[in-house]
Amino acid sequence: MGTKIQPRVPRGMRDLLPQKMLQRQYVIGKVENIFQRFGFEPLQTPALELRETLMGKYGDDAEKLIYDAKHREGKEDLSLRYDLTVPLTRVVAMYPELVKPFKRYQIAPVWRAERPQKGRYREFYQCDADIVGSKSMLADAEIVTMIYTVLQTLGFKSFVTKINNRKILTGIGQYAGVPNEMLGGLYRAIDKLEKIGADGVREEMTKSAIPANVVDKMIDLVSIPPDNFGELRERLGDLPIATEGLGELEQLATFLGDANVPRANYQFDFAMVRGLAYYTGPIYETVVTEPKIGSLTGGGRYDELVGLFSSQSIPTTGTSLGIERIIDVMDELAMYPASIGKTVTQVLVTVFNRDLIGASTRAANALRAAGINAELALDAEGLGKQLKYAAAKAIPFALIIGPDEAAAQKATLRDLTSGEQTLIPQSELADAVKLKVKS
Repeated sequence: MGTKIQPRVPRGMRDLLPQKMLQRQYVIGKVENIFQRFGFEPLQTPALELRETLMGKYGDDAEKLIYDAKHREGKEDLSLRYDLTVPLTRVVAMYPELVKPFKRYQIAPVWRAERPQKGRYREFYQCDADIVGSKSMLADAEIVTMIYTVLQTLGFKSFVTKINNRKILTGIGQYAGVPNEMLGGLYRAIDKLEKIGADGVREEMTKSAIPANVVDKMIDLVSIPPDNFGELRERLGDLPIATEGLGELEQLATFLGDANVPRANYQFDFAMVRGLAYYTGPIYETVVTEPKIGSLTGGGRYDELVGLFSSQSIPTTGTSLGIERIIDVMDELAMYPASIGKTVTQVLVTVFNRDLIGASTRAANALRAAGINAELALDAEGLGKQLKYAAAKAIPFALIIGPDEAAAQKATLRDLTSGEQTLIPQSELADAVKLKVKS
């Protein structure tokens, strides 16, 4: 044999062992159920996209993180997908026959050459839901309502979706006198307000060569308290783009009220900025306030992105749930039901000895046919060893068919938590076991 290879994964990648996968499947299953309840349908796109599809959509800083991939004999420049949004817009442009509004969700891995650190990986799952083909603020309200429903269903108690509008941010920039070419630096600076405070934002804007008098106006405007539409309208009422943005948010507030989303769970925050360059209207970001763990969702309206692939733009709005972070937080806060994250097996069907392999096999298959997750012990190496295996995997029940049970056409079901045993006729096995494991 040659030199042994040390088993390891690339930096920023990870293996997900069964216990973690069961937790992920639980969360993803709940999320998919809510998506479908709101009328969203699943979509799958390739892991690899043409490089030209991805480049020029995210901004220079983000595009430095895109992984390039090329077959040694390939003639196409390819890249691993950076997100699920740009592939969606390509799909919409390629398949104009899709019925609009097109409501899709996708839960799939993406790749980014991030610097690996706790909670940040180079391969991770994104979880997106988008509505393509509607200009109505009702579409944006559906997204925010769905976010509320997902987080409530998963068991989060204290969270708030912060909502703003890129048109308002542009209006603030125009009011303060920020040239259009400096708006990118403006957005990046404002986005850090909560983290670094007004003085830090002032310093960031100065670094972006924004004049001091403009900075003062900006700080004054973005410091307006959340939900204070009146003061912002009074200041920006002469700017059409700001008026349009404020009107959209007021409509959104009405629709959220109609949907009975609790007022404590959303807030109009005029200093909130989403970093990606393609947003054109309402933007939203959900943060958990207790315990304070940061943002779990982000999204917004991007009405012009499809137009980069097509002869016409199509209005689109949507959100991305930080599914990886949601899973990690639920793990840290012990938010999973007690039955999740241990094993899928409900019953271990033991093999008492080699002569009784057939009886155990028939019993296991009868349980499986009844919809019970039954694992058949594969080695007849003693009942004690098999029960130790079941305990190590946290399997809740064991089925035992020894010579006495076989002679009487019965089986013993042992509760491995309480030690309680029940003798069951083999003719009634499936129904009796189902009652026990489901109780």
